[in-house]
Amino acid sequence: MLKEKLKKYTLILASGSPRRQQFFKDLDLDFEIRLKDIEEVYPPELKAVEITDYLAELKANAFEGELNEDEILVTSDTIVWHQNKALGKPKDADEAFKMIRSLSNTTHEVITSVCFKTNHSSTLLNDITKVTFNDLSDEAILYYIQNYKPYDKAGAYGIQEWFGFMAVAKVEGSYTNVMGLPTAKVYEYLSTLV
Repeated sequence: MLKEKLKKYTLILASGSPRRQQFFKDLDLDFEIRLKDIEEVYPPELKAVEITDYLAELKANAFEGELNEDEILVTSDTIVWHQNKALGKPKDADEAFKMIRSLSNTTHEVITSVCFKTNHSSTLLNDITKVTFNDLSDEAILYYIQNYKPYDKAGAYGIQEWFGFMAVAKVEGSYTNVMGLPTAKVYEYLSTLV
């Protein structure tokens, strides 16, 4: 299907996330991985989707002047947006605990932006999923942090792990977006390029 249509292009995923890499495999796309070390800092006045749009573009712009004519670069960024602030990846167990405790028994948004860059264009798309957590005990939160070490995940949790099965009461929107990539939107957009 799409793999066949894209065969004259080289699809580049600029993400070290094992989940995003697995999504591209599961979407049956041929791709290569190219990584750059980017300091993910954004202007403090940005809110919600403005943050992820900014960071996805920042990651893509690091490849300016390096792409060949037949290459399509894909960059992405995900945050958890809760109580008017962005929750990124926790630095340590204490920060992870505070993040998850603040999400307990509330609804938050998971926002992902994806940037598609070629030599001639740059396009942003984004997706927002609302996630509602059950009322969580401190014991359950500590168990999760100690056993799953969610330090590489925005908001300090992975919906696809034990925690997601136990803690998530409701998901409104794309489930894969909560894992870091709105796969249906990405697939649909790539289909329009050919």
